[in-house]
Amino acid sequence: MVQRQLPKIPELLELMQFKKPELDGTKRRLEGALTIGDLRAIAKRRTPKAAFDYTDGAAEGELSLARARQAFEDIEFHPDILRPAERVDTSVEILGGPSALPFGIAPTGFTRLMQTEGEVAGAGAAAAAGIPFTLSTLGTTSIENVRAANSHGRNWFQLYVMREREISYGLVTRAAAAGFDTLMFTVDTPVAGARLRDKRNGFSIPPQLTLGTIVNAIPRPWWWIDFLTTPKLEFASLTTTGGTVGELLNAAMDPTISYEDLEVIRSMWPGKIVIKGVQNVADSKRLIDLGVDGIVLSNHGGRQLDRAPIPFRLLPEVVREVGKDATVMVDTGIMNGADIVASLALGAKFTLIGRAYLYGLMAGGRRGVDRTIAILRTEIERTMKLLGVSTIAELEPRHVTQLQRLTPVAGVGAAASAPARRAAVSRAKA
Repeated sequence: MVQRQLPKIPELLELMQFKKPELDGTKRRLEGALTIGDLRAIAKRRTPKAAFDYTDGAAEGELSLARARQAFEDIEFHPDILRPAERVDTSVEILGGPSALPFGIAPTGFTRLMQTEGEVAGAGAAAAAGIPFTLSTLGTTSIENVRAANSHGRNWFQLYVMREREISYGLVTRAAAAGFDTLMFTVDTPVAGARLRDKRNGFSIPPQLTLGTIVNAIPRPWWWIDFLTTPKLEFASLTTTGGTVGELLNAAMDPTISYEDLEVIRSMWPGKIVIKGVQNVADSKRLIDLGVDGIVLSNHGGRQLDRAPIPFRLLPEVVREVGKDATVMVDTGIMNGADIVASLALGAKFTLIGRAYLYGLMAGGRRGVDRTIAILRTEIERTMKLLGVSTIAELEPRHVTQLQRLTPVAGVGAAASAPARRAAVSRAKA
């Protein structure tokens, strides 16, 4: 029989510990965000539809993005037991310098349209976290102002080769003069992908007001106040704007870029050079043989060719073919620190986050980017401890199994490369 008694006031007071209310709305929102998905939900509430969809969306049916995210969900970890990992070291050496975490901030275009602090918030947060920040050719903050925001940290510059080559060459010279240590030459954007959300929303640079945008803006006055009371957008490369993002890209980009352009840019750049947008084994091998400092397996976040290869699925084969010592990095679809840990276990030397950073930016400016980094750091550390590893170097392929949903048909097209092709040949000889 349970013995019952009247509640004792002192005991009740011990149980009733009221939390002090947080009057800072931004801090309250961000503290309640426990995942990147939570930051995305806040960003969606606080950002006009056209700007949010530009960040959140991908090309055509958005299959590439969905498949990339699914690939990260379709993994199985294999932890070691009785392997104490009380403290973990998340630092890495990448492209000749340190990073306190095994990820950096990817280049994103038109960033101040998402939230007016834009690249300055990203660069400042990267500096505080000790990770690299990458400025896009289509960024909305100048090379020099990003350098000022991250004056003692590592800055990388992402380069598109423009129709007017002198524009690109000038950007290379400016980035080198500003002390950027790595050039990220992007090769998967000869023309703009079909970003249908942008077309349906009428998303343009500068934003154009319609009845729909006005109605959508009514519950989000803070975004428009920020936009209208801060300096005019300053692009890293574009001197004139007007039209949809796709139209701007098609007007600026050159579909004739080739390995000759790579040679020219490489001869101009004094630091490390990385090729971003690599999507098959053959190109990976050729680039490594040419002596580039690194490659980024990427399908541009699913924003270019829909149904493109999944970078995370491509990663193990590329690492096997080009060697474990080659600097292979990966992006697209990363939304959790566990995604980063899995990539490192399968041979990636580093990873890049794009949308995850922008969700934080839209959710709370600089503090939102800090929150993005803090969430990913916590997830990385927890995953490593649960796996029983104390350093990034201890992660191995045996820690991860990629579960299959999309299985290539042997002997058909590019799917016949490497394992599938060898299997088909073995059957033919039998």
